[in-house]
Amino acid sequence: MKIAMVGSGYVGLVSGACFADFGHDVVCIDKDQSKIDRLHDGIMPIYEPGLAELVGTNVKAGRLTFTTSLAEGIKGADAIFIAVGTPSRRGDGHADLSFVYAVAEEIGQNLANDAVVVTKSTVPVGTGDEVERILKDSGTSHKFAVVSNPEFLREGAAIGDFKRPDRIVIGAEDEFGREVMREVYRPLFLNESPILFTGRRTSELIKYAANAFLATKITFINEMADLCEKVGADVQDVSRGIGMDNRIGAKFLHAGPGYGGSCFPKDTLALLKTAEDYDSPTRIVEAVVKVNDSRKRAMGRKVLDALGGAENARGKKVALLGLTFKPNTDDMRDSPAIAVAQTLTDAGVEVAAFDPEGMEIAAPLMPEVTMVDEPYAAIEGADAIAIVTEWDVFRALDLKRVKEIAKAPVLVDLRNIYRPDDVRAAGFEYSSIGRG
Repeated sequence: MKIAMVGSGYVGLVSGACFADFGHDVVCIDKDQSKIDRLHDGIMPIYEPGLAELVGTNVKAGRLTFTTSLAEGIKGADAIFIAVGTPSRRGDGHADLSFVYAVAEEIGQNLANDAVVVTKSTVPVGTGDEVERILKDSGTSHKFAVVSNPEFLREGAAIGDFKRPDRIVIGAEDEFGREVMREVYRPLFLNESPILFTGRRTSELIKYAANAFLATKITFINEMADLCEKVGADVQDVSRGIGMDNRIGAKFLHAGPGYGGSCFPKDTLALLKTAEDYDSPTRIVEAVVKVNDSRKRAMGRKVLDALGGAENARGKKVALLGLTFKPNTDDMRDSPAIAVAQTLTDAGVEVAAFDPEGMEIAAPLMPEVTMVDEPYAAIEGADAIAIVTEWDVFRALDLKRVKEIAKAPVLVDLRNIYRPDDVRAAGFEYSSIGRG
């Protein structure tokens, strides 16, 4: 089949490359000429393990191409995916759908054959209805269907998630849409990946409900971690104890500095706004958003406490290890590290930071933070070391060397990647999340 992917960002590029790897003829479309030029040169706009190799292989095989022309890109396409951004709209927190609707209008003006238009972007309930209206109003004479097909990709593991999905959700209102989507996903269907066909509005809500539920699990265990610290319990054992219950499950029960990234913050907020619009408040999600927002600065205060309190922190130095919201990505969107760094610099602390992939993007977001080229350069002369993102490179620090070059042996582990007894035996003052 021929597939057009409008939007060559995280979702569009990963999805397009994977579809091409299945044997489909894929064109990735983006208005950003510099991005397309870089892709032609084999330079990826994002960091995602294995993506450059996957793109290169399929470009070489002739199955994956790039263009800035939507009219040319969608010509002859059986399925046209809309994979543009839907950021939180300034002022009210609703999802900004202007890019989605602009693409829909351009598709309608340039549709040259029968095709299925697929919203891959994360969109609120009812967006597909509006896309359908836009296409109808364009006056196109060609047959079309509008389908919802949300993505469930984890940054850092996106290729594996696409090729071995937990489920594929397809929201379609007619057989034409369902039939084309069956063909699009036939390679996965043959591998017995579960495909759930629903109505379009149901599909749109599934994505938001899934992310809100996962955000709730994270926030729940973070609050349990705070309680563990008060009562002298160990949150990691609590997580294991409740995660062994199949009704709960072990995933997303790792205590830390709060969730961030491209999905959870904006999607929980968009769900709240949708619920308000329909006069059906989601109080649990509302609490999750509030707790998570306040937690990030609380983690900054935790580091200040390790320095002897905010009143004693001015002029001291902290080594910040990890800036991205999670490892194996360069995504800084809503990363807890931003709030932690801001809390520290507000208190007059000097901050030196290292991240394996995120520093180029992080630098303009943290103008008062000094970026260095390796972890020990950040640790040199530090009064405290704070681990904010659990990159593998931080899991095996030479604690003897750290103690020698740091000004004070103080380690704040916001991801619980070290064993307290081991670090304390090495002569460190050690604090973590929800553990003694």
